[in-house]
Amino acid sequence: MNNQVSTILNKLTVREKASLVSGKEFWYTEPIDRLGIKSIMMTDGPSGLRKQADTSDALGLNKSVEAVSFPVSALTASSFDRALLTQLGKHLGIAAKANDVAVLLGPGINMKRSPLAGRNFEYFSEDPLVAGELGSAYVNGVQSENVGVSLKHFAANNRENQRFTVSSDMDERTLREIYLSAFENVVKNAHPATLMCSYNSINGSLNSENKWLLTKILRDEWDFQGLVMSDWGAVADHVRAIKAGLDLEMPGKGKSSINEIVDAVESGMLAESELDKAARRVLNLIHTYSKDSNDAVNYQKEEQHEFARKTAEQSMILLKNEDQVLPLKSTDTVGVVGELAAKPRYQGGGSSHVNAFKVTTPLSVVQQINPDYQYAQGYTLKGTDTKESLSDEAIELAKNVNKVIVFAGLPEEDESEGFDKVRIDLPENQNELIKKLSEVNPNIVVVLQNGSAVTMPWIKNVKGVLETYLAGEAVGEATWNILNGVVNPSGKLAESFPLSIKDTPTYGTFDVNEKHEKYREGLYVGYRYYDMKQIPVLFPFGYGLSYTTFKYAELKIKELEEQQVEVRFKITNTGNQAGQEIAQIYVRNRASYIEKPFKELRGFTKVELNTGETKEVAVTLSRRAFSWYNEQTSSWQVDNGNYEILIGKSSADIELQSSLTLNWSTNDKPIIDRDTYFANIIARKDLAKALAESGLDKLMGQLQSSAENAQLLENIPLRSAVMLGASSEQVDKFIKLANQ
Repeated sequence: MNNQVSTILNKLTVREKASLVSGKEFWYTEPIDRLGIKSIMMTDGPSGLRKQADTSDALGLNKSVEAVSFPVSALTASSFDRALLTQLGKHLGIAAKANDVAVLLGPGINMKRSPLAGRNFEYFSEDPLVAGELGSAYVNGVQSENVGVSLKHFAANNRENQRFTVSSDMDERTLREIYLSAFENVVKNAHPATLMCSYNSINGSLNSENKWLLTKILRDEWDFQGLVMSDWGAVADHVRAIKAGLDLEMPGKGKSSINEIVDAVESGMLAESELDKAARRVLNLIHTYSKDSNDAVNYQKEEQHEFARKTAEQSMILLKNEDQVLPLKSTDTVGVVGELAAKPRYQGGGSSHVNAFKVTTPLSVVQQINPDYQYAQGYTLKGTDTKESLSDEAIELAKNVNKVIVFAGLPEEDESEGFDKVRIDLPENQNELIKKLSEVNPNIVVVLQNGSAVTMPWIKNVKGVLETYLAGEAVGEATWNILNGVVNPSGKLAESFPLSIKDTPTYGTFDVNEKHEKYREGLYVGYRYYDMKQIPVLFPFGYGLSYTTFKYAELKIKELEEQQVEVRFKITNTGNQAGQEIAQIYVRNRASYIEKPFKELRGFTKVELNTGETKEVAVTLSRRAFSWYNEQTSSWQVDNGNYEILIGKSSADIELQSSLTLNWSTNDKPIIDRDTYFANIIARKDLAKALAESGLDKLMGQLQSSAENAQLLENIPLRSAVMLGASSEQVDKFIKLANQ
């Protein structure tokens, strides 16, 4: 730690230390004027700065400062573009710095466990590799501008209902491989300034008081050097939280927060050395991210708006393009339908809501670029009932044009922070309208505005579908640039779209228990579940179309030093225009005798190719890509044996595959105990000496002498040797010798 920080810490009274670890006025740390310690501000901003103009406005009821609204993480994740996410982070860092904000509260990297989760729009993916890699890029971008981040929400915060009190209940392997993996990636590779502790419990232990989570894993195992703050109101017992490893209670409870810490130190309930750890981390944060008001910041909202447009364009996903209905041609007569064209849903609700700088609606943009367009509202966002007058007007329009662009999606009141959804269907008036329009016009293109996966009962009746999620304030420009072919779409889904909510891994268990969320599906989240159960989906993870085509060839796999594998293959643009392809590298584990997914994403890359161009792609996979978490040994384990490398355009479209045999484990011999089966003992030549010294070799010889015993041996454990004539002493001696 900084010497200056240590000097200041030694001068602080217990009350001053207590004030430092308790937030002030919702968004600030407490200043210590006599020692020149400044107060720093933090604010929401995963997709745009939400600095409250009124410092006492905790819930964002008043208007925040004007800022550019960027696309939400559900969309930016679909870019699969690390460089783009780094640039997004830099833009957010610049906006924060210009507004004297020291810490930006984001990104959110929780898993999309269920499409009903109300905050999915704010999270990246159902896959921890995508969330971890893009989260790291985002953090690096923000912090390159000397603005800290608060990585959130740590951990297993995957539902909104009862989020303050619900316990996320699961086995440790599931927690490590799925729900902690992205956090581990960002902590180790991007070094976030702070990490935000979530409201929920894990297996009955409140996260803000969970020393195993906040200290043993986060600090001792991952070597996190930053500050841990609470989500707003997540602290139930401030003293227990500090003892567990929480440093800063937000937003703080004023004098009561300070008094409870002082009283705990004076009574001996809290050692002053424990308080010092937390206070030191707060001081270090303030020292690192205090802003000089004279610093010049090149903050240009027009330039940020243009970047928001580019980000949306690089992320939107073309889901269907039958008969090449898109891009639109200059000869097309185009009808625009839907209230969302005039009143787009372009950002999330709750703490990510931004007072946007300049919203360009799809309707206002088409008015400028196509003066011959026709528009009909078609439906109302207030309620779900069909209004015949609006519907009839849209149908008449559809009869008089050769292509109809229908803007459809979920109204803001249907998905937001603070509550979970009850369905993943579009409002009935929109579904009904799309069905009627398809009956009078064969060329229907649906443009979706939504925060998470939705069903599409009309999918077979429309020619095109463009998923724009919540695309930020430049939604109008970006959408039409894709529709008109100014930009070739390149996004791919970072989550699976199921055919029905009944097909999802958490159906029947999500949100049914107020106190406990049972993660019964374990490892099988998203595509892992659909793979295992062989359940068809509407659109698979990693899926997305382009206006051009790509061919994969020449897969080469090479084992490198330091237990790494290099994967090389070629991609050729076989279409008639430049485009970008997102290649995905999956690994199938055939070596380990454990429960495991059919395949798992272990690498991805985005490649830009001109017409006819070929590029060789090289991706290096680390030891971790072939590992699983062993709860018995509390370690990541690689087993010697066969693995398959699969290269896909999506999780369901595998273009190339090959296998390799790894011999990395130097301790791949399983522990021998009384439940070890005879067949496994006989298969190991290295146990011959232990068998002989214990005297069990004669028994094994007798059992092996008959071919009829072969199948029987598969299912007899070592403890049954006593039943077959061996002594308990012989069994114990063999176990001791075998495990030396």
